[in-house]
Amino acid sequence: MIYTPREDSLLLKKIVKKYAPKKKVLDIGCGSGIQMEAALKFGAKEVSGVDIYSESVEFCKKKGLNVKKSDLFGKAKGKFDLIIFNPPYLPEDEREDSESAKTTSGGKKGDEIIIRFLKEAGNYLEKNGKILLAVSSLTPLETIEKVLKNKKMKKRIIASENFFMEKIYVLDIRKS
Repeated sequence: MIYTPREDSLLLKKIVKKYAPKKKVLDIGCGSGIQMEAALKFGAKEVSGVDIYSESVEFCKKKGLNVKKSDLFGKAKGKFDLIIFNPPYLPEDEREDSESAKTTSGGKKGDEIIIRFLKEAGNYLEKNGKILLAVSSLTPLETIEKVLKNKKMKKRIIASENFFMEKIYVLDIRKS
């Protein structure tokens, strides 16, 4: 299963352009490799990625990208200046087919994968490192904010765009 880049990916890519130069970058859930390619194009010093799906890993490897099969940080080594994550963030919808839901659904409320990610992410950030996280207005931000507070991290919205049924945000997350 490979996540086809959509509006959220394109919005995030615009931000990666500003954040990636001279950085050591990790793309979690790299899908098609769009964010890794953007980071490389815009001058990142080192870029690696992980994805839970073998199809995505093989697809990215064929493009010459440094990717490992991993659920979140399982195979990540070291610390990074920039961690990018465009997670499955939509609430479960029983009308969606199960294959499609694998790359879009973040669990019952849409925040379960994001919460797991945030609980681990700080361990992989350099002292002044940043996380770029895409989220939807359909995802409960209150829960995310609680986890960030608990992990002594702070967020700010650095980009947003309205789409048909939702608003997509890109968050800049850092250690407090």
